[in-house]
Amino acid sequence: MEYKEDDYLMISGIQHFKFCRRQWALIHIEQQWAENVHTIVGELMHKKVHDPYLKEKRKDMLITRALPVSSRMLGVRGECDVVEFHKCEDGVKLYGHRGLYQIFPVEYKKGKPKISEEDILQLAAQAMCLEEMFSTVVTEGALFYGETRRREVVAITEELRCQVKEMFQEMHQYYERCYTPKVKWSKRCNGCSLKDICLPKLGKAISVKDYMNQVLLEEEV
Repeated sequence: MEYKEDDYLMISGIQHFKFCRRQWALIHIEQQWAENVHTIVGELMHKKVHDPYLKEKRKDMLITRALPVSSRMLGVRGECDVVEFHKCEDGVKLYGHRGLYQIFPVEYKKGKPKISEEDILQLAAQAMCLEEMFSTVVTEGALFYGETRRREVVAITEELRCQVKEMFQEMHQYYERCYTPKVKWSKRCNGCSLKDICLPKLGKAISVKDYMNQVLLEEEV
């Protein structure tokens, strides 16, 4: 199946969707947004990286920034923070450059590596877009974290590719239905910039019917 460009979703949305499906729907379907210290720090970090006019050449490596990417098969579009093209014996040809190159995407993140997979899934989605655009295979990429100032190399496995495909299929289904899932409160909600819009703790409140039944049971006792 191929998607039309009008139906494309944002690649970056996969990290919101993995973190919280309701958060993704509030941002990408209902167009709700709010800033907090975490989002501002992340935005400042990306501004330093995203200069589409800045291209570098370091020996046998070409570096591009803010490279637009998309995929008809996934129905997504977005930008890669950094894509490195490493000269090799078996790779793709680049217009205006001699030789063959291997593609290596790098996604910049604030903070430190997470236990959860939202950053890894976003990087894998970018790699899959690059594979489709350049008719090649991207075997790995990296996540650079601002707090540790280190790269974490990520293997782009078939398992990751399957997760990305399934998640974007679900996201497209939600988007077509304009469906915002119900809230499921957890401790992670405290760090979300949308908590005052989402009001997660209201999701824990019982219904009037349940409340009245509870009161009646207490009176009987």
